[in-house]
Amino acid sequence: MGLVDDHERACDGFASVAVQVSADRWVAPTPCTEWDARALVEHVVGFHELLLLRPLGVRANRPKSGTPAERWRATQDAMFAALHADGAIDRETELPGGGTSTPRTMLPALTTDVLVHAWDLGVATDVPVDLDPELTAAAFARVEGTDPGRADGMVGPEVPVGPDASVEARLLGFYGRDPRWRPPR
Repeated sequence: MGLVDDHERACDGFASVAVQVSADRWVAPTPCTEWDARALVEHVVGFHELLLLRPLGVRANRPKSGTPAERWRATQDAMFAALHADGAIDRETELPGGGTSTPRTMLPALTTDVLVHAWDLGVATDVPVDLDPELTAAAFARVEGTDPGRADGMVGPEVPVGPDASVEARLLGFYGRDPRWRPPR
């Protein structure tokens, strides 16, 4: 269950950032120029809904008027209850737009997505975030030299960070983030 445990650690890190966001910071711009902090959390919720929860036949009991952090926590609780069930990680599921996959196949990419978005959320809302160093190193090793969706426009151009940069900075740069980015004041 290493993939599930790794994803759970990344999701816990994202949740720990989200619960610290003050009410006035949910409208803060993020490094993802099309999203403010609230929309970024909703993107992470929606991605998990679309790729894991619905295909596994799971419904998260999200509060309609809850904070983004509460909506994420409900998503996370439902997702891991399902993923820890026997055989769930290898259950073939239908993908939106056609095709099939399994959680085992999707979890590494989702884990990386959550790590990068945890940084996005933290830096946008002035919440300190320390990405899990082990997960960050594994994510970067997995994606280095690949196309993370640039061809599809899902990820912006790589931001050069230099060969001596930390693995966290290299992962962020690879995913089109400038590790020095700060929200406009």
